[in-house]
Amino acid sequence: MRCVIARFPFELTRSGVLDSMKGVKPEEVVGESVTIGRRTYPVKQVGEVITRQDRRDFSADEVLRAMTKLGFTCRSLPRAAAPTRALSPLQHASAMLGVPAAV
Repeated sequence: MRCVIARFPFELTRSGVLDSMKGVKPEEVVGESVTIGRRTYPVKQVGEVITRQDRRDFSADEVLRAMTKLGFTCRSLPRAAAPTRALSPLQHASAMLGVPAAV
């Protein structure tokens, strides 16, 4: 499949990506990720390995689009949960003891 990443055309195949990532230790995933084989890699790490370009030269979206078209499982950033109201020290202690706090 032909795709453009960081304004450069690449001819990527599923087997070529699998071969490129073989033996590469996954970094810690803190954002978008791609599952290749049984391992989950950060998108930027995959892009760096398959394009041999610096991570600053391309966006995660470019790599996500290409990996999705090749049939890999991609995960985006999780949605932030709604902020919860912090418990007062009394409510926190009561919750730890399993006793409802007086309001």
